[in-house]
Amino acid sequence: MIASHQEIVLAAIDVGTNSVKLELARPLPNGSFETLHEERDPVRPGEGVFKTGWIPRDVADRLLSTLRRYGALCRRFHARVRAVATSAVREAKNREEIIQRARTEAGLNLEVVSGREEARLICLGVLHGRPARSRALCIDIGGGSTEVASAIGERPTNLWSISLGAVRLTELFDSSGKITPHQLALMREYAREAVSNRLPRRPRALPRHALGSSGTIKAAISFAAPEGTAHVAPGHITRAIGQLVEMGPEGRRKRFEPRRADIIVAGAVILEALALHLNLESVTAVDRGLRDGILVDLMRRRSSSKSDSWVMVAAEALGRRFQFDEAHGRQAARISLALFDALRSSYDLPLASRSFLEVAALLHDIGNSVSYAKHHRHTYYLINNADIPGLADREREIVACIARFHRRNLPDVGHPDMANLTRNEAQLVRKLAALLRVADSLDRSHHQPIHAVKVTNGRDGILLHLNVSGHVDLELWDFEREAKVFREVFGHKLGLRLRRAARAAAHSSRS
Repeated sequence: MIASHQEIVLAAIDVGTNSVKLELARPLPNGSFETLHEERDPVRPGEGVFKTGWIPRDVADRLLSTLRRYGALCRRFHARVRAVATSAVREAKNREEIIQRARTEAGLNLEVVSGREEARLICLGVLHGRPARSRALCIDIGGGSTEVASAIGERPTNLWSISLGAVRLTELFDSSGKITPHQLALMREYAREAVSNRLPRRPRALPRHALGSSGTIKAAISFAAPEGTAHVAPGHITRAIGQLVEMGPEGRRKRFEPRRADIIVAGAVILEALALHLNLESVTAVDRGLRDGILVDLMRRRSSSKSDSWVMVAAEALGRRFQFDEAHGRQAARISLALFDALRSSYDLPLASRSFLEVAALLHDIGNSVSYAKHHRHTYYLINNADIPGLADREREIVACIARFHRRNLPDVGHPDMANLTRNEAQLVRKLAALLRVADSLDRSHHQPIHAVKVTNGRDGILLHLNVSGHVDLELWDFEREAKVFREVFGHKLGLRLRRAARAAAHSSRS
């Protein structure tokens, strides 16, 4: 079935360590999805990566052949696509070559996500539609890494990523064949140390029942669970490991498909280490995971004007790490969003870019931790190289550019710092940076004299109605300069009308 131009189709591509997967789906009014097409190809992009640090040429060729087909399918369905790569590509020394080939050969922007972003997307996929106040714990054992997330409702409260996966552990201990007792003991000790080094011991309020979403977990639980159930206790996992080792490689290949058979012991060992460390009572296999999270994320970015709470939590944490002026950042964000919400429809501002402006406004001054003189440039570097779960690599670069141009000259679309952006993205940066500059000027003193902002759009231009208290001379002086930048970008005048909190007198200033 081919989608019509009027239908909204979303596409999730997951380049994992074991396989590459595609799902094309149509979002439904009730928040669920109708799957239009699915594919899974056992390309195993992580083959040898964790020993050599490189994706071999023949593996890269297989991967690109698959991505070319996926890209063609996405274009055929006119789908909005997010393609992500996880630990294998993340750790490959030739990852940039893979990304470039995906762009030129398959027409796909392959995004190498951090482990925490991977955990966030898995959490979102598994918990989509869950009651708002219910607590949950999600675990996912991939080929190269293991992700763990705690959540309330659908909202993550903690995200962890461990450089420990079923393929990685198998390669490290050469455990795809016959496994000796000594090998097994070493594998268990290695997994125990990796888990304990990255995960806190039994965080408060953490559920004792976990949801496991990966193919490795489902295979291990299917083998270990008592008949008629889809969940296991730690004792079931421990017993299953002994049985899997005793079966030998041939027995495992009769029970599982060949590629899963090679890594199932390592996967079960990791699951055991997690269950014991977190003192779990049970782990239940679920069918949803990373691809579902990508689809939910795409749907929400398209339709929501609300702040992404997890993105803002991560942005606030980044700001505090660099001891930013939080009150000023929040004020700049509030005023920026008031401008965005009032002007969005008139000036062709995509709804999805609202969160970009909010993050850029909150963090625009973090470069002060390096040097005030060129803090806008340092801000650009810090944001562009940060791990902000909820922002894709491309989105993080757009945010960095918006914050970069909150002061000094506003750039033309061809500015070198925007060389990686498309012309449309560069134009969006100019618009959003102009809004941020106005917002920043209205808190130039960093004392938050403005308590409320209302925006009206009239024949003579845009008018900002501000409720203020105290002295605003510095704000008025800086606003006059930034109003000229606003007019340059949007082609309209920008004026102020002030109403003082202590008295009802109004003052207006036009530019």
